[in-house]
Amino acid sequence: MTATSEAKGAAAALPPVHVIGTGLIGTSIGLALSSVGVDVTLEDQSETSAALARDLGAGRTTGEVRPGLVVVAGPPDVSPRLVLGALERWPEAVVTDVTSVKQVVLLDLVRSGVPIDRYLGSHPMAGRERSGAISARADLFTGRAWVLCPHDGSDPSATALVARLAQATGAAVTTLSPQEHDEAVAAVSHVPQVAASLVAARLEHLSDHAIGLAGPGVRDVTRIAASDPGLWTQILSGNAPAVAAVLRDVAADLGRVVDALEALGAGEDDVADAPGARAVLARSIADGNAGHARIPGKHGAPPATYAVVSVVVDDRPGEVARLLTDIGAAGVNMEDLRLDHGLGLPFGLAEVSVLPAAAGPLTEALTARGWRIHS
Repeated sequence: MTATSEAKGAAAALPPVHVIGTGLIGTSIGLALSSVGVDVTLEDQSETSAALARDLGAGRTTGEVRPGLVVVAGPPDVSPRLVLGALERWPEAVVTDVTSVKQVVLLDLVRSGVPIDRYLGSHPMAGRERSGAISARADLFTGRAWVLCPHDGSDPSATALVARLAQATGAAVTTLSPQEHDEAVAAVSHVPQVAASLVAARLEHLSDHAIGLAGPGVRDVTRIAASDPGLWTQILSGNAPAVAAVLRDVAADLGRVVDALEALGAGEDDVADAPGARAVLARSIADGNAGHARIPGKHGAPPATYAVVSVVVDDRPGEVARLLTDIGAAGVNMEDLRLDHGLGLPFGLAEVSVLPAAAGPLTEALTARGWRIHS
């Protein structure tokens, strides 16, 4: 069974779905579900935002609203209130929220005293550095993890229904407790955001000449630094203990690196001998290698090592499209593609990642078609 047929099969078992909050995630959920035939209705405190999501094809904003499943896609500080409101408005519906912190929402609901057997927190591990309905995509969740976070009082049928919701968007379902979820996302999502922002902040006051040297390394590290400050303040505040614990360890490691560098720079005329300092630096990079090697590969498969074929691409319309066509004609499956432009140069490098065995044949095929390969 293909991923598309699995999504359609899950969608066929879904009742009407009501999405509250039509930003990036809510609109993307609406687009994904609507594309496989689910009846989706939309709601947002901003009528303009809801209308835009409707116009993009995420669902309807008029007609009868009697959902069997409600998806709260609001920011962390309002999600508990929205979940409570949904549980009261639709006493037969299952309610899930998709905010990126789970314990604070659950604790607020428990304190309210309202029965929450029909509530199940969840979190699609997908997003973009751009926000709003206009940035939404129907394939945003395809192949990405969607975490279900059942609590002690969750009705198993509610868990099953939210799992079908995730599957209907093309996501891969996994299950964690709310605490396990928050500890995990602190390390794989929230701390990377802080790190990217702190590194990017160092660039603000660089001279134009210095910033002009920026290459793919700094772009990779700082890509998510363009995220919404207001939203991330809410996320970090909502998961403060878990994020603080990880950052405390990062700060300790960073402190050791700073100490080692200062020891090496203490020589009057040359690099100081500083026994042990180089080992600290080497160990820090090696530990990073080990951690990076654990990041899942394509479609969540075990990590894979790819070869990179770097192709010189002239900076003019149609060149990238022509390159992709020639890669396809060579019968090679491209695993990833990255474009990098040199400072003030009328061309760039297309770094094409392929399985190691395909690198040689691809290089030969592209050379035969007139492409310049950069080694």
